[in-house]
Amino acid sequence: MTLYHGSIEVVELPEIRQPNRTLDYGSGFYTTTDYIQAEQWAKRRINEKHRIAYVNIYDADVETIRNGNTLWFDSPTEEWVDFVYSNRNNSFFEHSYDYVYGPVANDRVYAQFALYEAGLINKQTLIRELKTYTLVDQLLFHTPASLKSLVYAGFKKVAL
Repeated sequence: MTLYHGSIEVVELPEIRQPNRTLDYGSGFYTTTDYIQAEQWAKRRINEKHRIAYVNIYDADVETIRNGNTLWFDSPTEEWVDFVYSNRNNSFFEHSYDYVYGPVANDRVYAQFALYEAGLINKQTLIRELKTYTLVDQLLFHTPASLKSLVYAGFKKVAL
């Protein structure tokens, strides 16, 4: 499986970093199988100080990941909603998975999440709505041990 990570750095040796904001699946190293998504993540990081960004490319064995200590969501489900909600809204929430795979709660998805969090729609309505979207994926490497399954394969420069 080919994975991508958008960054303002070339990341040959990924590491687990504590985020400065709440993320869907908690702390760790985020990747996607969608090059365009990684490119968009990289472009968001471009600023006056960093005028070039990179899409880092990795190889990983999907069977190793699927058969490991993995939480895997093929689509938005009640369990996925609860998991993302906990990560985004409970600063004390911590999970013990090495890997977490599932849909990205991007800006459009998170707008629906905000309606759910405000109590304006229920969980079933949220899931039904999200299933109408074309969702990209993300794969979190949450532990140092999980990073050993990534093999760096190169990068591509990204500019605005």
